[in-house]
Amino acid sequence: MGYANAGFVLPDALIREIQRYVNGTSLYIPQVKRKKPRMNPYRVEIRNRNREIYRSFVKGGSVSELYERFFLSEKSNYRILSQMKS
Repeated sequence: MGYANAGFVLPDALIREIQRYVNGTSLYIPQVKRKKPRMNPYRVEIRNRNREIYRSFVKGGSVSELYERFFLSEKSNYRILSQMKS
């Protein structure tokens, strides 16, 4: 973690106010927590598709049936199944 000189970052009036409370002491100021952005609608669609692929496979569907139903290569289906399994 690097330090920034307050004299370069903060206005003088604010520095003087902070000095009233913590003059010369090191001070950590945490970052403002940001809300996570909403998930991209495309990613939601892909996630739902992958869940459906996994559900179909668990219910007894073969990879070749998944290939025909979802128009994905067998390699892609195996990759999705592997990711969903873990």
